[in-house]
Amino acid sequence: MRHTNQEDTGLKRQMKLGFSVTPNGSHRGGWRLPESWEAGGIDLDQWVRIAQAAERGKMHFIFWADSATLRSTAPTPDILSYNARVDALDPTLLIAGLAHCTSKIGFIATTSTSFNEPYNLARRFGTLDFLTKGRVGWNVVSSQSEHEAANFGLDKLYDHDARYKRAEEFFEVVTGLWDSWEDDAFVRDRESGRYFDPDKMHVLNHKGDFYKVKGPLNIGRSPQGYPVIAQAGASNPGRELAARTANMIYAAQQELEGAQAFYADVKGRMPKYGREPDELLVMPGLNPIIGRTEQEARDKADRLMEHTHPSAGLSAAADIFGDLSKYPLDGPPPELSIETNLGQSNRKAWIERAKRDNMTVRQILQAFSANFVHKAIVGTPETIVDVMQEWFEKKGADGFAVQAGYMPGGIFDFVDLVVPELQRRGLFHTDYEGSTLREILGLARPANRHAKTGH
Repeated sequence: MRHTNQEDTGLKRQMKLGFSVTPNGSHRGGWRLPESWEAGGIDLDQWVRIAQAAERGKMHFIFWADSATLRSTAPTPDILSYNARVDALDPTLLIAGLAHCTSKIGFIATTSTSFNEPYNLARRFGTLDFLTKGRVGWNVVSSQSEHEAANFGLDKLYDHDARYKRAEEFFEVVTGLWDSWEDDAFVRDRESGRYFDPDKMHVLNHKGDFYKVKGPLNIGRSPQGYPVIAQAGASNPGRELAARTANMIYAAQQELEGAQAFYADVKGRMPKYGREPDELLVMPGLNPIIGRTEQEARDKADRLMEHTHPSAGLSAAADIFGDLSKYPLDGPPPELSIETNLGQSNRKAWIERAKRDNMTVRQILQAFSANFVHKAIVGTPETIVDVMQEWFEKKGADGFAVQAGYMPGGIFDFVDLVVPELQRRGLFHTDYEGSTLREILGLARPANRHAKTGH
């Protein structure tokens, strides 16, 4: 079923926007600012403020990256101790807490296919879709941390390609379970005593290379049919998985040319799966530091760097470059192979960037401290929107996953300063166009596979 987009209806194409939130801010110095939140990402009241501010700004969603381990490969506990990202709530539980404090904004949580079971995950996200009344999404990841593997009884992470094959089967099982019941299966007829129509219950009986799952799921088909499916892999298997299964793909791109190439590549893979290119939203990360004047923005950026401990960059860069404390700050980083069993695309991008720009160890640490993995812009709302508009209109993006250098101020800055400028130019909506996350993103509700093909 093809979704209806704005071009079909003659309306002007508009951006989709979400916040990609890091509990203590995307900048490594953000948590040390006096005005940042004190309890980090474990304070529900703070998250309520964030969610309500994002909804006030008509943002489409809030997205949480997550993993079942400390999100760092810092070489020593001492270096790790300067990392403010070691404590974070389970986003699927947090979403349940935020559902009743908001009414329109969507919530997307990351959950791994490598360290979960399909039945439990299908039930969890189906439950969240009911609790939010159709406002939840699942960011499908295969995981890329050896530390995460060690938390689940493994000596090492599954091989990179095997992780994606596992993820493909995992996804098929989960969606099969979500189709266990047709939309009108539960008749709940008090007079006859029949609770559901047995012809509209479907037992999965999946037997594959990785999973054996009988079904059916013990929860009815949720408001969206399937939660919105997001994906972040940029390797070849990751792009292929997104082209076949995802409604949204995140991207880490620094320049328009690279963003355009990524956009064209992943959308160009979709027709062979019977999908239209506009059924997948490409959402590069955006890391703005916003000021009412250029000087105010530069002052904010300088202040964030001033509050960044030198060891914070070491912790952040360790995932790609290893222990850089052994190398001279103004010298080059070590020579590294792009081949790895961990996340390949991000590693490749950073190694190539360091060589291309002749980056020193000091420059690498500064870039990681500021989280300049994504497109970074320091400037006024007009300056920031100029860049967003160019990427959007030149097919480098369908929208952006916006990060905040510190919390909650970075969120408020974007909502109060950038959103009005986007709306003034007609690039962003002024109200929600539906009640579910699929509806406000312009995505179709998937039909139950059994209802389409008959019994």
